[in-house]
Amino acid sequence: MTFQALATFQTFFEHCVGDWSAERTYHYLRNQTVERSHTEFQIRPISLAQKQQVLRDNERPDRADLDQIPGYHLDFQTVSEYGDRVAQSLNFLFVPNLEVGSLLKGDYLRDRAYEETQPMVAQFRFETQSRELLMTTRYKTVVSVDSITLVNPQLRVRRILNYHRPEDDQAPLDRIALAGFGIEQKVN
Repeated sequence: MTFQALATFQTFFEHCVGDWSAERTYHYLRNQTVERSHTEFQIRPISLAQKQQVLRDNERPDRADLDQIPGYHLDFQTVSEYGDRVAQSLNFLFVPNLEVGSLLKGDYLRDRAYEETQPMVAQFRFETQSRELLMTTRYKTVVSVDSITLVNPQLRVRRILNYHRPEDDQAPLDRIALAGFGIEQKVN
């Protein structure tokens, strides 16, 4: 399947490859607290064999066009203002399956998810005009809606909204558990 927006999408990720430094603020609505954190993260392309492994981990068939599908490795290390430390490494793929105007949609596959340490299939949409990548993951207790807007090749704006997952997956997401905001700057 050929997508016009795929070249813009691949350019978005080419700009994302490298080392980044992020300052974020998280608002936990349940207990009305605010927490600041600093994250260092690295994004690198993965090999065709690693892409195939992510597909297998998520019980997806191999694809003839796998070399055209964006696939990357992410390492991050976060330190909260309270000294809490979190580090994680994972491989991920973005598999487009629909293009509507300037919007590209598809599946976001990871070999390890953030909230649950298991392979995870989520959905993404990418708006070519605003260069915003929106990823929606349905975990067991929350639905995470994560937005990355590439302002320029050196600067990204991040927004993370975690909603309490409704019992009915068709119900609107209207109960926020966490709201996170951040600025991410490329350091090389």
